[in-house]
Amino acid sequence: MEHVAQGFEVIGALVLLVGLFVSAWLGIRSFRRSNDGRGAYLVLRQAFGGVILLGLEILVAADLVRTVAVQPTLASVTVLGVIVVIRTVLSFSLETEIDGVAPWRRATVSGAGQIVRAARTADPSDPAHAADQAG
Repeated sequence: MEHVAQGFEVIGALVLLVGLFVSAWLGIRSFRRSNDGRGAYLVLRQAFGGVILLGLEILVAADLVRTVAVQPTLASVTVLGVIVVIRTVLSFSLETEIDGVAPWRRATVSGAGQIVRAARTADPSDPAHAADQAG
């Protein structure tokens, strides 16, 4: 199970690394299409915020597997609890920062939903772009 936990960690790191490049590409693409630096920054920020949220969720899964399956001691469960609380607070803060609204005041949006919305915002030719802009 240690290898499974390590696999989750590798996947989480890859999500963050690849997501950084995809987010930068979306920001550049948005800037080239609209020549609006502020809009491109918002696309970059929205996309990378979603990537960070997704990466955090995967890394929590790695910690969970490692704690429950590899080292099920009271100390490791306590450490897992602290890690989950810290990452939950980080996720909450990131979602609030990205959306500009507390999570209980808006519809639930996953990290992947943030990335999709940023991609649509970066591509004005996407039919869903008009719907995203309207709502």
